[in-house]
Amino acid sequence: MVNKDNYCVIMGGGIGSRFWPFSRKTLPKQFLDFFGTGRSLLQQTFDRFNKIIPTENILVVTNKMYADLVRSQLPGLHPEQILLEPTRRNTAPCIAWASYHICALNPNANIVVAPSDHLILKESEFLEAVEKGLKFVSCFDKLLTLGIKPNRPETGYGYIQIADKEGENFYKVKTFTEKPELELAKVFVESGEFYWNSGLFLWNVNSIIAATEKVLPELCTILKKGEKLYGTPEEKVFIDKNFPLCSNVSIDFGVMEKADNVYVSLGDFGWSDLGTWGSLYDQSPKDENGNVVLKGESLIYNSRDNIVALPKNKLAVIEGLEGYLIAESDNVLLICKKDEEYAIRKYVNDTQIKLGEEYI
Repeated sequence: MVNKDNYCVIMGGGIGSRFWPFSRKTLPKQFLDFFGTGRSLLQQTFDRFNKIIPTENILVVTNKMYADLVRSQLPGLHPEQILLEPTRRNTAPCIAWASYHICALNPNANIVVAPSDHLILKESEFLEAVEKGLKFVSCFDKLLTLGIKPNRPETGYGYIQIADKEGENFYKVKTFTEKPELELAKVFVESGEFYWNSGLFLWNVNSIIAATEKVLPELCTILKKGEKLYGTPEEKVFIDKNFPLCSNVSIDFGVMEKADNVYVSLGDFGWSDLGTWGSLYDQSPKDENGNVVLKGESLIYNSRDNIVALPKNKLAVIEGLEGYLIAESDNVLLICKKDEEYAIRKYVNDTQIKLGEEYI
């Protein structure tokens, strides 16, 4: 039986600049269909959670410029289920606002918070873990995150060090480490004490509000002024005026690393944070030479370990490349080393400064 006290908040307001030029300011990655399934990353995320969360209890928090995109891709949502940020203020203000909003609707709510751009290959195992996590946080005043067993010393993910076990597969969190250098990541993986931080969170609405009010009082003071307005038509007016006053802080740094009741549930769900071209390459089918062709047509000669993404009906002839990203979308062609994709944000910034918004 579906639990009417369970809610899901999908965070879908990012620009996805590391997926440039496919991800653009007007159409970021969460609204794109990378795998040719006919469903965008946002739609796949909604479909996944809708199997265990009632449709009316799923909320999307996004930037107001993406309101029409969300409405068109998720037409089953009512307007009050789409929370529109007037400006970007990172994940802590986003989650705090969603929590106050949900609390006004259901003060007993248990919430799973998820980014809109994750890939989950073992969906049944994942949903089972989410249901167990929601039951755990409904019984205990804990902030829970899902930890993923690392299979390589990845430097692009955050890590969680586990401490004492409590109950079935729940562990007290000892430390958080954000995106370590390679040598430290190797130590983490070899120790067996560290797990990837998936960025998926579960808690009771009262637990997250109490924790946030304790460690981010200024942020909560701003948002609590609208406490009696949440869930009403006046909420939007209040948010448009006050949300820009919130500090720009992540939920990880602002709350999870400071709270003393943080736990982790461990799993292996075929999880990937599709945050970069490299992560997309890792999850995509490859030819006998390790090349990935996502879209368009390609003739590839004497080349290995490349990823190619082109517009429909576009042909690329590639000779003698190894480890490159070749991506074209609209008016931008990007060719760079696949393992140097951290530089893509620099390319985006330089393009914006030198050539303007037309290419962003």
